[in-house]
Amino acid sequence: MLTALVLVCSLAITPDLAACDNTNAADVIRVPAEFASPVTCLMQAQAYVAASTIGRELAADERIKVVCTPKPTIVTTTRAMEVP
Repeated sequence: MLTALVLVCSLAITPDLAACDNTNAADVIRVPAEFASPVTCLMQAQAYVAASTIGRELAADERIKVVCTPKPTIVTTTRAMEVP
């Protein structure tokens, strides 16, 4: 099973979006669902962002990155939060 992390990445901190991960993202949000396939994980995470205020309240230098990963490998940081 996969889980999705939505990373809010600041281009001021990590200009290369590929280098943005859960250790240097401005915010890390775990999508409260599990997925069987990477495609479903990505599509549902995008829908989750679209249905929330996360995507509408981005600063001009912020971007969203979705990472689908097996649940046991998630490392949380003090900035990590779960949005209901």
